[in-house]
Amino acid sequence: MSFQITVEPSGRTFQADAGEMLLAAGIRQGVGMPYGCKDGACGSCKCKVISGDVSMGSHQAKALSAEEELKGFILTCCSSAKSDLVLESRQVVEEGAFPVKKMPVRVSSLEKKTDDVMLVKLQVPASDLLKFKAGQYVDFLLRDGSKRSYSMANAPHTVSAEAPHIELHIRHMVGGLFTDHVFSAMKEKEIQRIEGPQGSFFLRESDKPLIFLASGTGFAPIKALIEEMLYLGNKRDVTFYWGARRPADLYMNDWVLGIVAQMPNLKYIPVVSDALESDGWSGRTGFVHLGVVNDFKDLTNYQVYACGAPIVVDSARTAYAKLGLPSDEFYADSFTSALDKI
Repeated sequence: MSFQITVEPSGRTFQADAGEMLLAAGIRQGVGMPYGCKDGACGSCKCKVISGDVSMGSHQAKALSAEEELKGFILTCCSSAKSDLVLESRQVVEEGAFPVKKMPVRVSSLEKKTDDVMLVKLQVPASDLLKFKAGQYVDFLLRDGSKRSYSMANAPHTVSAEAPHIELHIRHMVGGLFTDHVFSAMKEKEIQRIEGPQGSFFLRESDKPLIFLASGTGFAPIKALIEEMLYLGNKRDVTFYWGARRPADLYMNDWVLGIVAQMPNLKYIPVVSDALESDGWSGRTGFVHLGVVNDFKDLTNYQVYACGAPIVVDSARTAYAKLGLPSDEFYADSFTSALDKI
């Protein structure tokens, strides 16, 4: 048995089998609703049921509260249809989204940017290049059947038959099944398998000014967005806030400064939360999301793209709504780890 799912206001439809997660069914048929972790941990796939019945599986309260459930909200990554449904989701990907593929990749280079951040370049098959939107991510397919997700830090135009690679910024999670391997045993020419592109974090067409917000390696997808904007000559005003604990954790600060020199429409504000006197830091301090609150009193006519630790993304979402930011103009990629999904 299958059910018809209609997504408003786009009017797009797809079929979902009984017991099939709504998000998976939509992706399978090219209807890309917003999502992030796909494990009920981040809340990116939240949408409202207008009509019909659903069955929702386990999820974290921070992703969907009991109060939101009472109001008819669900997480499509862990919900299945019990009847035909009408859902409200305002960030549906347009038709013709790039297909998700599984492919082998070869580690072409490893560069340690800080003690706990590794820049990893992966060579993808030149005969079947990975097509994606700047800001999306890929999953590593591990031998035990689990997956680990990392955003691509380079823009699509940099991937060609002459340079068939994608760039990832991987933070070491001590005790992490995959990152322990990256920081101790991974070698150049090693073969891995990935699946992608994944995610609905990419730049939407608009004339609104932009705020980019990143914490830590949340910089990776933001780097891809900035790289693409420069390449396309996009003149939208951008204010980019990058938060880190210590100045050294702004691991590609010089790269950003170099881009700022080429993009007069880009303003860069690094924010450090735990600088030591020995760091000699004279820039902004505190929580990075509050930098926006201090600088902007009205976000009604802005778009915000936020990436990084869940607490940063969630805090920003709440704070910016109070400044008038429409909920459908807040785009997020919350970097949930395997521990976040427990």
